[in-house]
Amino acid sequence: MRKWSPRTDLALESALIAEQEQGGKVEGINIKEEEKEQTKVTTVQISEGAERITGRKAGHYVTIESADLRQSDSSRHAAISRVVAEEIRLFIKGAELPQTASCLVAGLGNDLITPDSLGPRVTDRLIVTNHLFKLHPEHVQTGYRPVSAISPGVMGMTGIETGDILLGLIEREKPDFLIVIDALASRSIERLNATIQMTDTGIQPGAGIGNRRKEISRQTAGIPVIAIGIPTVIDAATVTRDAVEMVMKHLEEKSGRADQEWKKSFLGNIGLLNEEEKHQLITDVLTPAGLNMIVTPKEADLFIHGAAAVVSSALNEALHDRPPEETRSFFAG
Repeated sequence: MRKWSPRTDLALESALIAEQEQGGKVEGINIKEEEKEQTKVTTVQISEGAERITGRKAGHYVTIESADLRQSDSSRHAAISRVVAEEIRLFIKGAELPQTASCLVAGLGNDLITPDSLGPRVTDRLIVTNHLFKLHPEHVQTGYRPVSAISPGVMGMTGIETGDILLGLIEREKPDFLIVIDALASRSIERLNATIQMTDTGIQPGAGIGNRRKEISRQTAGIPVIAIGIPTVIDAATVTRDAVEMVMKHLEEKSGRADQEWKKSFLGNIGLLNEEEKHQLITDVLTPAGLNMIVTPKEADLFIHGAAAVVSSALNEALHDRPPEETRSFFAG
């Protein structure tokens, strides 16, 4: 079997895989967990020395996890949004950007494909003010910053690399920093539609599903880039592997046994494989038949609506120093 290369855009998952492969803590990877408003917040710091083993760029990553993201619970969505806003402010502060710094927000993805439409749905809800600063600055209240937004589409629709569109816009408009929003891929059913990742390393659209486009980062854009994403898709091999693991766990709990002989009695030699080996075997079977599809939960429409409200509300609150009632987005109840 070939070396397992899981489809994931989440740095936390890559860091945990690296630690699992190395049998413990890996030098250059620092993971810190805390809880804010009943929401798990994990900070992952990756050094240049750990780039190769994780497959992630060196930098700062924050992962916010809550299964409540999947629910239509307006009070929990509002709480999660406040946590996200706080982390966005910390990224802005870390980039040493003043309150007057102008921001371009880019909603990446195809708004005609529901699980890929997060970015465009977020930009639709943003408080954009850049034109007001240019045309009627005397009417702009204190606390607002110049914010512009764009949904550049995908190369299959425009014929142009998304990164090139943004670079041209940055050269013309000269924003002080860029925030990109995109849908991501996960290697875990538990984190699907339940995780928000933020990073100062930028983004490479499509990387999680093997469709790598031009990188959008500080190195390519020339300005600080903050990337925000939510995993909305997962590959079929991962779903199958997780299902097998759940079945085994259920049988272990029922029988009270978990030894190798017992596992083999249920699944033969497959029961003796570790997580990586199971995943690779399933991938090797599904891929040649064209069955290793990228899938999304059936509630994708409802989820994207709520997730877009959470992220846009957080951005409005973090970018503009105004009372919450002026910047809060509508949360579906």
